[in-house]
Amino acid sequence: MIQSKPSPLSHYELWKQWKSEGALSAKQELIERYLPLVDYAVGRLAIGLPKNVSRDDLASYGIMGLIDAIEKFDYERGLQFETYASWRIRGAMIDGLRQGDWVPRSVREKAKRIEDAYQKLEQHYLRSVTDAEISAYLNVSTKEFQQMLQEIAIATVCSFDDPIREEESETRLSLMIDEKAINPEYKVNEFFLKESLAKAIDKLTEKERTVISLFYFEELSLSEIADVMSLSPSRISQLHSKAILRLRGALGRWKHQLMQP
Repeated sequence: MIQSKPSPLSHYELWKQWKSEGALSAKQELIERYLPLVDYAVGRLAIGLPKNVSRDDLASYGIMGLIDAIEKFDYERGLQFETYASWRIRGAMIDGLRQGDWVPRSVREKAKRIEDAYQKLEQHYLRSVTDAEISAYLNVSTKEFQQMLQEIAIATVCSFDDPIREEESETRLSLMIDEKAINPEYKVNEFFLKESLAKAIDKLTEKERTVISLFYFEELSLSEIADVMSLSPSRISQLHSKAILRLRGALGRWKHQLMQP
């Protein structure tokens, strides 16, 4: 866990020098002060990624995200810069990985097959489906299904940062709102998105909900979660993959319903 940093308001003069006076030295100092945010993001995102993905590359993407955040942040609104910057940093890393096509096509195809299976079966049964039901739908054995989950684990770590729609940059969790220009239609869509996500989380198994909570809200690593739950890291990866694919299926249904006339 990253240690809490002082509020950006305590650096008011530094922000003022950069934003109002354009002092590059102030901008450089802000970058240096918030570099630990990049290190922290690299540590979390690197979990489960292939060995060919360089942490240095991730850090480079993250630094670009940090610079972008510093350039766009409005310090006069009194918001928490660390929260805003963390989204920008992680988003920049995801964009860099996506451009590098670091996940093999075969892995993406398997993830899409399982996501579609969860979406169709859970819409049909109106409940969480079992591994056996998913395996039967995919025409594979339960053991083969578990192996598929293991293979696609690297693809689901970042799935929440994928765009809601392919042609848009807005992600499933980056619900960053400009409070000065609230769009009523956007607020309605955001409400139903959050409601759909909450309902989907409720339908997860207890272990899947625990993994999601510990990883995304408590910000533990998968290995730390394995210790907490007394399970192997590979089992935690499987639970994480299944939970994410269930949630993606639910959000896919939400998007389809939203586009209905």
